[in-house]
Amino acid sequence: MSLVTLLPFIVLIGAMFLMTRSAKKKQQQAADMRNQMQPGSGVRTIGGMYATVKEVNEDTVLLDAGPGVDLLFAKNSIGAVLTDDEYNRIVHGIEHDLKSDADLVPDDASSLTESETPDAVPADDRIDLGKKDADDEPAAAKTDERPKKSEDDSEAK
Repeated sequence: MSLVTLLPFIVLIGAMFLMTRSAKKKQQQAADMRNQMQPGSGVRTIGGMYATVKEVNEDTVLLDAGPGVDLLFAKNSIGAVLTDDEYNRIVHGIEHDLKSDADLVPDDASSLTESETPDAVPADDRIDLGKKDADDEPAAAKTDERPKKSEDDSEAK
């Protein structure tokens, strides 16, 4: 056998070795991440549910998903262990680095539309969105009607 015939097999075996090695690295990282879980940590399951770790056992994890809701999951079903800041940002909507309270958007839009004086806009600058009277219509709109036929006009010419 020559080297040319063995080369495709060697390349194929090398590619398989590299793929299995990277897969093993990812599995090891995931196992390390799951072993770092401790009560009070925020986690995301592989199904996308966010919860707080209540208890960690050998193969299972007890999660607190809400008030009075405790769920038992397999350790392998934990997709990510989140930092406290990330968990609070996602679940509770709490930003850690708020610059000032003035940048916050209010819960209702009424405070955005209110002005200090109710008549801040002069009456001349206000736009009237109501229906106009017939006297205010332009002349072109009034001539839109078709002329009526008189008795002298015959339909058959």
